[in-house]
Amino acid sequence: MTEVPIQDRYRNRLLGIITALLLIGALRIGYTVVMPIAFAAIIVAALWPLKRGLSRYMPSWLAYMLTLLALVAILGAFAAAVYLSVGQVIGALASQWDRLQAGYDHLARWASTRGVPLSGTIDRQRVMVLVQMLASSVYGFVTYVGFIGIVVMLGLPEVPRLRRKLYELFEGGARRDMLSVGEEISGQVRRYLGTTLATSILTGVASSLWSWMTGLELALVWGILNFLLNFIPVIGNIVGIIPPVIFAFVQFGGWHMPALVFVGFVILQMTISNVVYPLMQGKQLSLSPLAIIIAMTFWSWVWGIAGALIAVPLTAAIAIICSQFDRSRWISKLLSA
Repeated sequence: MTEVPIQDRYRNRLLGIITALLLIGALRIGYTVVMPIAFAAIIVAALWPLKRGLSRYMPSWLAYMLTLLALVAILGAFAAAVYLSVGQVIGALASQWDRLQAGYDHLARWASTRGVPLSGTIDRQRVMVLVQMLASSVYGFVTYVGFIGIVVMLGLPEVPRLRRKLYELFEGGARRDMLSVGEEISGQVRRYLGTTLATSILTGVASSLWSWMTGLELALVWGILNFLLNFIPVIGNIVGIIPPVIFAFVQFGGWHMPALVFVGFVILQMTISNVVYPLMQGKQLSLSPLAIIIAMTFWSWVWGIAGALIAVPLTAAIAIICSQFDRSRWISKLLSA
């Protein structure tokens, strides 16, 4: 076997880096088109077994319609939950502003006695603008839900056709490898989404119950918020603690009840994330924790909130694809646990 000259190896590596940078730039620029397609592909992978299972007991067109109805119900519930939780938080923040300011004044006085100077007032306009900017980014993603639903509706009937085309394009071992990779990716996506959905429901119910037990207002909102944020690994679990604890300071004053709310939410999140989730997930996605955090950071930078939601299945799919080729197998090993 002829050894590749060193200058050619350097050239190939440089071309690979340039190609990767161009691809990343294209992903960012093509957000409005590429993101919905990628999101829709993940949803199709999750819904296809439902359509295939229904087709065994009824005509294919009826199974397709029922699958689409399930999709509409899921996306509609997701959009309604986002609008309800974000709107309730903004409304509560605006209505309780005087109590928030009083709590901050008390904190500023306490800090100043210990040599930590804090401003005695909060710029309400600046805070509300920041909150509204965060809400608008969330709403901006939700507006894509309709487009994603249309892509899914058009993509579901194409699954068997795509399988036939791949079967015709490749032969022998290449055909088997291609089909097995597709099956493995779709299986990983389904198992990941199923496990995440189950733990998200558990997190939402537990958050609402703990809020209700401590007397914290908007218990249902905190449950919905933590249910949604649980779909964002690691970061979502941390962010989900902050709003109810801040609101506890506003509602109760002092620090005893907010501390109790904080401790309860921390125990809840740690138990579900570090005990329940790994037990349910098993070895379905063998991504290392560091790889998940890096993937979350990268895809959030590329596609914002949408990228954070699908960072794990996208990275798992990349790892599976890279494991099929000798030159890229090191990437799969680097990402795996």
